[in-house]
Order: sequence, then structure tokens, then C-alpha cells
Amino acid sequence: MPVYKAPVADVMFLLEDVLEIGRYSGLPGFEDVSADTVRAILVEGARLCEAVLQPLNASGDREGCHRAEDGSVTTPKGFREAYEAYRAGGWIGLPVPTAFGGLGLPAVLNAVMQEFASGANLAFGMYPGLTQGAIAALLEHGSDEQKATYLPKMVSGEWSGTMNLTEPHCGTDLGLIRTRAAKQPDGSYRLSGQKIFISAGEHDLTDNIVHLVLARIEGAPAGTKGISLFVCPKFLVGADGTIGARNAVTCGKIEEKMGIHANATCVMNYDGASAWLVGEENRGLPAMFVMMNEARLAVGVQGLAVGEAAYQNAAAYAKERLQGRALTGAKQADKPADPIIVHPDVRRMLMTVRALNEGGRALMLETALQADIHRRAADEATRRAADDRLGLMTPIVKAMLTENGLRGAIESQQVFGGHGYVAEVGVEQFVRDARITLIYEGANGIQALDLVGRKLPKDGGRAMMAYLGELQAFLGRHAADEALKPHIDPLKVSAGHLQQATMWLMQNALGKPDNAGAASTDYLHLFGLVALGHMWARMAKAALAKGDDPLARAKLVTARFFAERLLPETGLRLARVSAGAGGVMALPAEMF
Repeated sequence: MPVYKAPVADVMFLLEDVLEIGRYSGLPGFEDVSADTVRAILVEGARLCEAVLQPLNASGDREGCHRAEDGSVTTPKGFREAYEAYRAGGWIGLPVPTAFGGLGLPAVLNAVMQEFASGANLAFGMYPGLTQGAIAALLEHGSDEQKATYLPKMVSGEWSGTMNLTEPHCGTDLGLIRTRAAKQPDGSYRLSGQKIFISAGEHDLTDNIVHLVLARIEGAPAGTKGISLFVCPKFLVGADGTIGARNAVTCGKIEEKMGIHANATCVMNYDGASAWLVGEENRGLPAMFVMMNEARLAVGVQGLAVGEAAYQNAAAYAKERLQGRALTGAKQADKPADPIIVHPDVRRMLMTVRALNEGGRALMLETALQADIHRRAADEATRRAADDRLGLMTPIVKAMLTENGLRGAIESQQVFGGHGYVAEVGVEQFVRDARITLIYEGANGIQALDLVGRKLPKDGGRAMMAYLGELQAFLGRHAADEALKPHIDPLKVSAGHLQQATMWLMQNALGKPDNAGAASTDYLHLFGLVALGHMWARMAKAALAKGDDPLARAKLVTARFFAERLLPETGLRLARVSAGAGGVMALPAEMF
């Protein structure tokens, strides 16, 4: 049966030694975030995830969710009790302002808790995670009345939240949405339509479910300019905050999926359901993007978390499984064979997953910290710079961490050999669960197009120029540091590849958009590798400063592996980017 141990020590190293979170004590919410406080929070969160959530992962996968004839949905055995423990601990409100019942703590700590929960039980972690995204959207765009009505109960976890975008005929192209909103004399609206792939759309964990729904008001402009956002609760809420009659929104079906079986992925039917406009008419996408961007970062965390859980089980198995002898001679002569950890190719797989996980965690936390700075800093220029970095890195975090998470799950399954393919061992669930993370909240190809088509040119390329400037400054400061040379020199080469690829796009994509489309995925991977390399160089610097410390020694070895074995892939990615769209677009459609 798989196990999971929350990586508390690794997170503390990143927060204290790499990101130096103590430097931000002047920001609201950071005042009392001492090392001891952070460690206490992480240890408590780890205990909950390891002892309560993880034991339900395999059983929840086998049991799944079940829909009754009346449309109600039952979650797997033990989930309600686990949710109550999670809710009672205040974890849903961890990053929410205290004015609405939250703890007001930094988002970077919430990202850590999201990783722990997803690593222990991805399907479970989606329930509170979606609620946090809905809370974020209402905090930024909801009216005072909507905030007062919904947020306290959502923050406490008594009510949950969802996001309803996708329809049977449209996924990424939200301009095709058909769900209609008819305005009523009292200022409310009646929603009619169908949404699909709605995670946690119906369940038995909370007393109410607050749906955030994209719909088109009658007479609105066509396309994305005519989409509005609405709040539509499962149960109507009275003026005094009490739950009233059932609303006309029901679960018509639960999707049977490849993975995340314990999360109810629903078809939701809106049959004249009462709803209220969030924000302005025809301005629904900007409001929903608050939730979507939160969700995209959270999905990146999910990929990282599954990769970490898979790695832990593969590493443990490799140290126990006896198979063959080491190429350099028997290492355990008193046994019939050596453990497979002695074999270079097994080491290659494990080191690859470890390096991608630890580098991804560093990039994820650094990005989450930018969200905190953007929301909490007093200086406008500081907030703007953090927002620039957050926007630039969001598609990279989502796409790179999920693809690396799936790769980690597959490599870890490979370590198990045939046993990894057998359901009772449990590691094949990691592969199935990880697969969705590359698809939902914007498929990774869309993330790549977003990076190349929107994020790079935004504001005259301000965010990209700032990142390249920071990277070059880092390389310059440490150019003469002999101890860091094994990390700085390869990073300098790869940074050059990123600059070349960026310049190629500037020169070749504007007049021929297919060049941008054909290059986008390889460009994202190139950029992502450089961003991971940058974080690994920063980790190596911090590890060197810690001296003869076991964790620091392991960091230096893993950093060297990344620089030698993974970072050179940027050369391949540059070649693909600069090849253009010719070979991609040449074959006539009828020949496929």
C-alpha cells in the first residue's frame, strides 16, 4: 500500500534559506510568520494529511462517488469525517482576510498545504481547493452583500464552492457559451443551460454548494465580450443567512474518469436556477480569471504533489527490491541479489524525478510568494512587478509542474516494474490521477499559447525583460564563484538559449502566427527548464552556506544532476523553436 510523508524539511529549507521569508515581515500577514510558527503550521498540516487524508486515497479511488436518482452524490467512506477534520482545523481560511473569518496568513503557506493535501489524497484536496478559488473570486469581484452572504460560511468550510465554465460544445473557447441568464424584476437572474466537467459539482461534504457560473445575459454581445459571471447556490440563502429552498440546479451525471475517482466530476443542469450577477454585466471573464489563475497555480501544485508521492514510494521500493548485481560487483554478498537502487538506470529515473520535484517546489513557492507581494505590498511599483512575475510564471508553473508530475509518476511506476502495473500495489493510481492535471484548468498547449501570445508581449514585454534582467544579474554576481561554477555555467548557456528563442519569436512570429503556435510548447519547456535551473542555482547557493548539513549535501548533489542531465535539454528545445512551422503545417488535413 502506498505511503506519503509531507516534505516539511524541504519546504522549511526553501522558505528560510532560499526565499528568506523573514525579509517580508513588513507585509500584512507576515508579521508573526517566524520560523517556529511556520514549522508548527507545517507539522500540524502534515500530520492531518498523513494520518487522515492519505489512508483514504486508495479506498476512495476504488469506491468512487455515487449519484442517486434524485441527483444527490455520496462521497467515499471516510471522506465526510476527513473533511470535517480539515474544516475544523481552519485550513480553508488559511490565506483569507480575518474580516471574513480567515487566518490572514500568506498564500505561500497555503500553497504548501495544498501540496501536502494533494500529495496525500489528490481527489480529496480538490474539494477545499475549489472553495478557496471561489472565495478569491468573490473577494475581488463580489458585492458587499455577496461577500457577507457567502464568504463566512465558505471560509469556515460549512459551504463549498465551484467554478462552472465548460459546456458540451465548448471548452477553451468560452466565447461559444450558450448558458442563458434572464433578468428578473427583483434584480436576480434565471440561469438555463448545462455545464460539464464540474469538479465537486455535487457532494455530501457541506450544507451548501456555491456555484460560480459563466452565462450570457439575453441580448448580450456575441463572443467573450458578452459573458457575465453569476453566483448560484445549491440552496437559496435567506436574508438572515439561513439556508432555504433547493435551487433549480442539479447533478445530471457523474463522469466515469481515468483517475481522481473520489472527486465528483459532474454534469450540472441549470433549469431556471436563481442567480445573482457578480461584478459588471458582460465582464464575467475578468472576474472568473481570478479563480482560473488561482486554479492553474493549484493544478501545478497538484502535479508536483503526485510526483512527490510517487517518488517517495519508488525510492523506498528501490532500496528494498532485490534484483541482479551491481555492475561494479555485489554490494550485499550475503543476499541473493542487490537492491535495485545500485543500478545506474534506476538511479537515473529516481534522480530525474527528485530533481524535477524539488526544483518545481522551489519555483512554485517563489511564484506563490509573488502573489503575496502583489496583494500585500504598500508600494505600487513593487505590487506591479510582482503581478508581472506572477502572470508570466503562471502558465509555466501549471504546465511544467503537471508534465513533470506525470513524468515522475510514470518513472516511479517503471521502478516498480511489473508490480507497478498491478492495481493492488497502488502506484498505478498516481499515473491515472496525474494525467488530468495536464488537461484541466486550461490544457498545457493552451498554457503555452498564453505564454507566447499574451504574456511575453504584454506591456511591451515588461515582465519578460524584468525576468531576464534578474537572471543575468544573478549570473553576473556569481560568475567568479568557483563553488557555484557547476551550476552557474550550465545555467548561463541555457539562459542564452532562452534569449535566442525569445528573439527568434520576436522576429518570426508576428508576420507568421503559425510560427508562434508551432514553437509555443517547446518555448514553454525551454523557459521552464531555465526557471528551474535558476531556482536550483539559488538552492545550491543556500546549501553551500549551510555547510556540512545532510539536507544541504543532498541538495548540492541533486543540483549537480539537474545541471548536468536535465538542463542541457534547452538546446534541443531551441532547435525545435527555431525550426518554424513548416514541417508542422505542411501535411494537408485530409492526409491525417
